[in-house]
Amino acid sequence: MQSPSSPLRAADRRRVLGSLGSLGLLTLAGCGGGSDGSSGSSTLASTLATGGATTAATTATDTAATATSTSSCQVVPEETAGPYPADGSSASNATYNVLALAGIVRSDVRTNIGGSAQVGGAPLTLTITLTNTQSACAPLAGYAIYLWHCTREGTYSVYTTQSLADNHLRGVQETDADGSVRFVTVVPGCYAGRMPHMHLEIYRNLSTATAAGNKLRTTQLAFPTDALRSIYASTAGYSQSVANLNAISFASDNVFSDGTALEMVGFAGDAANGYTASITISIAA
Repeated sequence: MQSPSSPLRAADRRRVLGSLGSLGLLTLAGCGGGSDGSSGSSTLASTLATGGATTAATTATDTAATATSTSSCQVVPEETAGPYPADGSSASNATYNVLALAGIVRSDVRTNIGGSAQVGGAPLTLTITLTNTQSACAPLAGYAIYLWHCTREGTYSVYTTQSLADNHLRGVQETDADGSVRFVTVVPGCYAGRMPHMHLEIYRNLSTATAAGNKLRTTQLAFPTDALRSIYASTAGYSQSVANLNAISFASDNVFSDGTALEMVGFAGDAANGYTASITISIAA
């Protein structure tokens, strides 16, 4: 598991993160907690009525980070894939590649491929729109986006059980004419040492989305702290995330400490109807 770094410059942090892949695999399983189920009430109605909320005032950085999705025509930052990408690269002393699996191109990633063992958690529909900075941020159709993230307990599929058959919360989608993809998933948990996040890789098309060596860009998505704090406190299965989130901030996070303006999702919804998140990200295509 990635852990917060000491006072290094952001660029240095990102360079050294690639060498951390072999650390923390055994401790990752200990990041979970709570009971099964995804029920629970939410107090987000007022704060999320406009589709965005500011993060908690844990630090000045947290306060400044908003839940509005970016619309600026700037290339999204390159970020580490972390130790658990399962994209054909060597990470955590193991090589797994879910991108080679039949069925990995899917919108609903809450189960393993084939529909078995749906994971618990607050339902979340995520929309990602991809645009081109080289063409006035015109939408990029026909590209492929690989998304993966941790469970509500803070663990990653494949690596936790050391099995490719255990592949929930991983999937690939092709961008439509508007440059958009949609994933049906759950709100990610918060494991020790990282702000809640999702990982994604961008590929030129589905035919090249077969291994990490073909990716065009790797980045991460950030989530508004206030919204997640409310969900964690009111939804079964996120109990460990409450303490983990209280112990970290954007300022101390080893990926987001240099800013989240281009990686922060817009967020809305409630416990009864599920949550939605959206973001527009750009690459130079």
